[in-house]
Amino acid sequence: MSNVIKLSDQNKSSPNNKPDGDDKAALVRLQNLVSDDMAEVNQVILDRMQSPVALIPQLAGHLIASGGKRLRPMLTIAAAKLIGYEGKRHNKLAACVEFIHTATLLHDDVVDESNLRRGKRTANMIYGNQASVLVGDFLFSRSFELMIEDGSLQVLKILSSASSVIAEGEVLQLMTANDTSTSEEKYLEVISSKTAVLFAAACEIAGVVANEDKRTLAALRDYGMNLGIAFQLVDDALDYSAKQATLGKTVGDDFREGKITLPIILAFRRGNDEEREFWTRTMVGLKQNDDDLDHALGLLNSHDALYDTLERAKHYGSKAKDALGLFPDNEAKQALKGIVDFCISRAY
Repeated sequence: MSNVIKLSDQNKSSPNNKPDGDDKAALVRLQNLVSDDMAEVNQVILDRMQSPVALIPQLAGHLIASGGKRLRPMLTIAAAKLIGYEGKRHNKLAACVEFIHTATLLHDDVVDESNLRRGKRTANMIYGNQASVLVGDFLFSRSFELMIEDGSLQVLKILSSASSVIAEGEVLQLMTANDTSTSEEKYLEVISSKTAVLFAAACEIAGVVANEDKRTLAALRDYGMNLGIAFQLVDDALDYSAKQATLGKTVGDDFREGKITLPIILAFRRGNDEEREFWTRTMVGLKQNDDDLDHALGLLNSHDALYDTLERAKHYGSKAKDALGLFPDNEAKQALKGIVDFCISRAY
């Protein structure tokens, strides 16, 4: 495909418009900061995914061991360190967050009919849709057991609410799929619900276990929400990027599924009548020819749709950093700021 896009070439203002700092170093910094606690989190995950029904740990283990960075539970731990919490309650809750995330991935891959995740075959491809859905339900149940063991009604409220909002976001995405009239506001509502709300909850619960005030909880929640929005914006731009191959994914999966993401919304609005007819045929009717993806990439490029998607990601990344302003300058704060740049730098 001649038009496959390198997002590093999507920069108008300068040859290097990448966020400041070494993104890989930022991830390593966060991992080092939380390594001791993550060892406990990982042990909780391994213990709680066990079941006498052999297929359950086998299928759950396939996804959990597939190379994910465990970013969401790391955020819980880093947020706890940010505010100086020295207890251990957050470790079980971080495992709870990861179970919620893993359950949603199992369900998402079934809904999206995905074949690959992080370069490996998805659980639904190996074990079937029915087993994937049911094991996802099992992991959701395990997460609620961990919430109950913690004993905080406020934690239960935050995480159970996040779980229901995630489900609502997934349904809303189904409703907007193949709909080129979807607005940018509706798209932001979708990604806030299906992705960002769990980032927000992962950070906020650290403040709850530390008995922090409402102002602190709001700041933690705002950091996570804005980081999550930036994260998903980058993901949606990456789907049309040549870098997908290095991430174990194929270019244009969203296009083939008719999934309306911000790059498509921007290109559709900025296009002429002929271009909008193309998007209607390919995204609404799903009548796609072999060269249509290449043409779509060309339109996204000519209308700066990917560039502007990444600019919006940087905007929300800046808002995430701003939310950390009331906290003292410590190692955790620098790590949380750095992980914002890491999430955005994945595009470059």
